[in-house]
Amino acid sequence: MPFFITQALGAFNDNVFKNGLAAMLVFHSSQLAGLNTDQVINLSAMVFILPFFLFSAMFGQFADKFEKSVQIRNIKLFEVFIMLAATLGFWLDYLPLLLIVLFLLGFQSTMFGPIKYGIIPQVLERRELIGGNALVEMGTFVAILAGTIAGPLLMGIEADWPVWVSGTALAVAVLGYIASRGIPIAPAVAPDLKINWNFMAETVRNIRFIRENRVVLNSVLGISWFWFFGATFLVQIPSFSETVLGGDERLMSTLLAMFIIGISTGSLLCEKLSGGQVEIGLVPFGAIGLTLFGVDMYFASAGEFAAYTGLGDFFAVGANWRIIGDLLMIGIFSGFYIVPLYALVQQRSAPSHRSRVIAGNNILNAFFMVISAIFAMMLLGNAGFTIPELFLATSLLNLLVAIYIFSIVPEFLMRFLIWILIHTIYRVEVKGIDNIPESGAVIVASNHVSFVDPLIIGGVIRRPVRFVMYYRIFQTPMLKSVFRLGKAIPIAGKHEDPEVLDQAYLRIREVIDEGDVLGIFPEGQITPDGEIKSFKKGVEKIVSEQTVTVVPMALCNLWGSLFSRRDPLLKRRPYKFRARIELRIGNPIPPAELTAERLETDVRELRKADR
Repeated sequence: MPFFITQALGAFNDNVFKNGLAAMLVFHSSQLAGLNTDQVINLSAMVFILPFFLFSAMFGQFADKFEKSVQIRNIKLFEVFIMLAATLGFWLDYLPLLLIVLFLLGFQSTMFGPIKYGIIPQVLERRELIGGNALVEMGTFVAILAGTIAGPLLMGIEADWPVWVSGTALAVAVLGYIASRGIPIAPAVAPDLKINWNFMAETVRNIRFIRENRVVLNSVLGISWFWFFGATFLVQIPSFSETVLGGDERLMSTLLAMFIIGISTGSLLCEKLSGGQVEIGLVPFGAIGLTLFGVDMYFASAGEFAAYTGLGDFFAVGANWRIIGDLLMIGIFSGFYIVPLYALVQQRSAPSHRSRVIAGNNILNAFFMVISAIFAMMLLGNAGFTIPELFLATSLLNLLVAIYIFSIVPEFLMRFLIWILIHTIYRVEVKGIDNIPESGAVIVASNHVSFVDPLIIGGVIRRPVRFVMYYRIFQTPMLKSVFRLGKAIPIAGKHEDPEVLDQAYLRIREVIDEGDVLGIFPEGQITPDGEIKSFKKGVEKIVSEQTVTVVPMALCNLWGSLFSRRDPLLKRRPYKFRARIELRIGNPIPPAELTAERLETDVRELRKADR
């Protein structure tokens, strides 16, 4: 709770200042070095982000080397002094000093970022990871929402100088420091680490840490792209409210609120939709939504808008609700997109340098956000784009990036297809999921009931599973491309196709050597009548050549559902749609005890309750 309050107050304070300053720039015509308002807004966004790019690598080392609670308290104390400088800048009405304060706020957030995402997996269980990230993201964005609304409103209060913004920011900084004193000790994970003060060399090193794991690398790239997309939209909201919609500070706060309410809602929905696990199948779902509603944002705002004297006038026009809905849905799909990716990075990165991986992530995020600011300044300035046209260009670019990412990392798209399957056609209940080890080679063995058994099992087990399947099933029309995308291993009988059989065993050995999960169906065929058939001896051959644990599983209540075979006498009976099925996972069988008969007995025992 102290950590939750501390990080939320920090996010609130950043946004009170940033959005108060944005309102001053837009609605009080502040200029700098001959730049127009839109360009100054994007320049201020770039100033805030620049420290993430320059210093994340250094503070990623600090987060791994030193105890985290003391670091957080020092950072929050620094925030108090930053807000004292902000007060001076507002009192003097000196824009260069306020931009320096904005840079320092970015610098302070750079120090805090690796600790924030590094401490979560350090104190939570694996099964709590997605929920913990969802709560922190929700708390962060609710705080951003409050700061986003409060900043412009406080700036709009009549006073000789922005005393209300200054006073609020200073008070919140003090409260954040007080809250931080309650954070319990979080020990250093790499106390012997030698600090590299060359931030450029350490930046390169952090990027190398990310590249060690392909899934982490592509997840980080996906997160960074999201911040390009999100920053492009959010930074334009103040100007969009005034120059396109003809509104004021209150409309600006309302539009930002819709986005932030959406992303908070989407973050919390991730916990429910993913069943408490890291479900990367939501990532393509989120990417599709970002493009669809981003494009619709262009069409909804492409017309002429009259100047509005208040929020009531704006909402009185029915067509304006479409803009509100688009921003809300962009936020919701942002939550679907971003929460699983952050959780996946934390889950798949090594604990000894997890904070430095997070720091590398922050560096790339910052780089993409700086590019976003430059991209927006060029299109809005040199290319003569309108803000709605910028939204359209960014949304279409998002579609191209999503297609590229999901083509090079089929695991994301595969999980998406699986997620759709087990949330539309079936209702899946899982028992014994903790029997699947979190790392290392393992074989999961199940009875074979339907054509989509691999998809159901793969949807439940959060580690990628390489399935061995009868080659004729592998060649099933419509499903063949899905099986190939999932890197399934076709296998044939010795007398059917010896070459396919030899290739299958070669690939099986590779999967086990790489420490991955191998999925098998020892019956060798889909059951024609719903009953378990005798298990073949192939599993014994695998375990005799390579020492690997086997976990028995039983698919229950699946017979008679869509994609299963049925007795010819029952053909007139309709398939069970939205069937409630179970996957029961038994205790692992040690290699020394494994026989085909023992495995078959365990699977039958698991299935008994289904009778």
